[in-house]
Formats: sequence, C-alpha cells, structure tokens
Amino acid sequence: MSDMEWAVVRDAMPVPGWLEGRGGQPEGYCHRQMVDAVRYLVAGGITWRAMPADFPAWDRVYAFFRRWRDKGLVGEFHDRLRDRVREAAGRDPEPTAGIIDAQSVKGAASVPATTRGFDGGKKVNGRKRHIVVDTLGLLLTVLVTAASVTDREAGGTLLARLRQRHWRITLVWADGGYTGRLVDFARDVLRIVLSVIKRNDDVAGFTVLPKRWLVERTFAWLMRSRRLARDYETRTDSSEAVIRWSMSMVMSRRLARQAR
Repeated sequence: MSDMEWAVVRDAMPVPGWLEGRGGQPEGYCHRQMVDAVRYLVAGGITWRAMPADFPAWDRVYAFFRRWRDKGLVGEFHDRLRDRVREAAGRDPEPTAGIIDAQSVKGAASVPATTRGFDGGKKVNGRKRHIVVDTLGLLLTVLVTAASVTDREAGGTLLARLRQRHWRITLVWADGGYTGRLVDFARDVLRIVLSVIKRNDDVAGFTVLPKRWLVERTFAWLMRSRRLARDYETRTDSSEAVIRWSMSMVMSRRLARQAR
C-alpha cells in the first residue's frame, strides 16, 4: 500500500480492545505489514507457506487472517470502507436496493467433499459464491456454498443475512434463477421485493440487462484477485473472508485515488 492508501485503511480498521481500555495484550506486530501480507496473498494467489521473506512469518500472518475471520473483524473493516465509498459518491451509507447473483468456480484439492458439489448448469465441480451488491456494485453480503446448491436454496439464507445487516433494503433485482417460492418468502417474511429481470429470448447474442450488469461487474472485480480464480479454502467462511479482503482492496484504492 502507498502511504495515502494506508491512511485510508488505518482509519477504517477496527480499534483493538487494549487501546480502548477493554483489556487484552498489545499486539507485537505492525498492522500495516499484516494487512499488506494478506492483500499480497489474495491478489497474487500464492499459498500461505510461500509468503515472501519481506513479510512476517507465514504462520503469524495466517493467525492474523484467522482471528479477523473468526471475530468478524474483516466484515467490520470491509463495511466501514463501503460506507466511506458510498458517502464519497454522494449516497447514504445504508442502501435501499441491491442486486443478487451467483458464480460457480472450480474447487482445488484442498476443498473437502462435504462443502463441494457439481453445478450441472455451468458444468463446474467446486463451490458457488452467492452475493448481493448495491447499485454501485459494492458488496453487501456474501454466502459460499457447494456448487450443487441452487440459487433458490441459497437465496433465502442470503436475503435473510441481508435483512439482518441492512434494514433499509426494500428492493432486490435478480435473474430467472430466483423465481418461485423465494419471491413469496422475500415479500411476506423479509419485506423485500424480489424483482426478477428475465432475458428476452427473441434477442440473439449478448445483451446488457438492466441492473444485472452491476453484479456481473463486481464478479469481474473479484476475479482480478488470483486467489479467487478458483476456491482454495478448506472452510467456506475463509472463502467469504477472502472475498471481503478482495473487495476491500478495490474500495481502499478508489478512496486513495479520490484523496489525491
């Protein structure tokens, strides 16, 4: 990170308990080095043990990654950056609409059989990433499942997560894979209108569909991180954490460019 980007990242980082008088032992490492090391792994797609000697020892970096994952700190960090990006764009920090979609990716040998499956539509053996983004393409919530889980099955859990975190959401655009009882569940239980935008079968070739292109662009941003080219993580919550780290890089760089 440049000094300007580090200033953005530092302001959005969760405050350690010992700095607020809540007890605990002060960390014996540099936060900037740890964040840089995790971002290097996510962007470069390396293994943990291949961490360059310029960074702290790989097991210390992994312990940092694991602690942030288990205590929800990476989600807090990501959400703070997203709020700042929305405010910089002249938007309210809390969105009122979103777009839902899923992406199937191949699973590496490290992915256990219990959390992997085969997507018959995409012909992919691995995992599926279900995400909801706002109208700027920024990630609101994410759920990683086996690729065999359908969009409708995962959609209920994903929308429930969305409602729990973003109480102002009232409208979510989706594709034809989210029809059926999920629409009624979203309306009656979650008070969310699930608007399905279907592709016109009379039109041949590629067409840009309203709103749906926003979530496709987000998937393109994520695929710039080589760690996300396929799923390498043993646990699904690790995959979700890597996705949040990837999006945090997109947002911190954008904020740093705007601060120049």
